[in-house]
Amino acid sequence: MVRRGGERLGHTLVDHVPHGSGLLAMLGVALLAALLANLVNNLPATLLLVPALAGRPVSLLLAALLGLNIGPNLTYTGSLATLLWRRRVREDGVEPALGTFVSSSWVSTPLALAAATVTLWLTTGGP
Repeated sequence: MVRRGGERLGHTLVDHVPHGSGLLAMLGVALLAALLANLVNNLPATLLLVPALAGRPVSLLLAALLGLNIGPNLTYTGSLATLLWRRRVREDGVEPALGTFVSSSWVSTPLALAAATVTLWLTTGGP
């Protein structure tokens, strides 16, 4: 049953992945990947999104990888690495302030993702 749900989501993703290889398509794929990673974690998001990019330009796959690796920093649950980091600092007696995490991640993550995607666009053909 779970497999069917994943297959349906995968087919839905194929329909929503931007076409083309320009900057807007790359930013769209990076954003889609980041949102998906925060919804289901970056590892299953990779398994869902990469097949949806089959036959698309390599630049879109690379933009997706940026979104899957930078984007999960928006939330604690977006990435296993963030969950492990939080566990480790708690073991050391430090409780990360949720407000500080959220405010810094909601500013830094979109900026980092946009900068990385624009840099990718510039290095893969750009203007």
